[in-house]
Amino acid sequence: MDNTVIRIQDAVVSYREDVALQGVSLEVKKGEFIGVIGPNGAGKTTLLTVINGLGKLVHGQAWVLGAPVNGRNGIGLRKRIGYVAQVENIDPRLPINVRETVMVGCYGRLGLLHRPTRAQWEAVDKVLGMVGMAHLSHRPIGHLSGGEYQRAAIARALIQQPEILLLDEPTASIDLQAQGEILSLIQLIHNEYHMTTLFVTHNLRQLPSICHRLVLMKEGKIWKQGSPESTLRDDILSQLFGAPVSIHSKSTIAY
Repeated sequence: MDNTVIRIQDAVVSYREDVALQGVSLEVKKGEFIGVIGPNGAGKTTLLTVINGLGKLVHGQAWVLGAPVNGRNGIGLRKRIGYVAQVENIDPRLPINVRETVMVGCYGRLGLLHRPTRAQWEAVDKVLGMVGMAHLSHRPIGHLSGGEYQRAAIARALIQQPEILLLDEPTASIDLQAQGEILSLIQLIHNEYHMTTLFVTHNLRQLPSICHRLVLMKEGKIWKQGSPESTLRDDILSQLFGAPVSIHSKSTIAY
């Protein structure tokens, strides 16, 4: 039985005159944990927008969770996909706490006009406990540190019960200790739920060790892909980033 949950063929995406993806083809199997690496501007985030039903294809096709990606099914598709981006700047005056923020993740399936049930609030509390945020559940969301905010964002994605988890530079802009904690949490989540996961980063230090396969992107194209052992080589990475890189030191290259 074919267990492919993401299939992209010859995808081209452009923003005005800038081509963000150029003939990208990719297949991802159910339960795979894929690391997507490349310098800024390589097309990594655009690849996620295609999977999430938000990237308009100029050419090519995409299927996600058994359905063709198009404008008609985008909302339904995003109900089945969890998305975590970089740390956002939240106004500390925003009148919503951590628990309420996580509940927002339920509204895609619940509907904005329906009140959450007691069981759903209990599910929120359970996932907050899993990500280590139960003690901060009533803190205003704008009063969190970067690492705390990302834990809440991950909880908000998990409460959707997604079939695919997209992580777009989730450890960028937080301190080193918090980065390590978030990476450990992401590995724990994958071991627990076995969700199909794509983790985007431009920083080798922030690459999870759990990756089954790496996709290396450059200038809007998939430049190479394969196992971590075959792709995390000094010569390959130096060509990818356009500068000397030693995987032994896991240089924190940021372009």
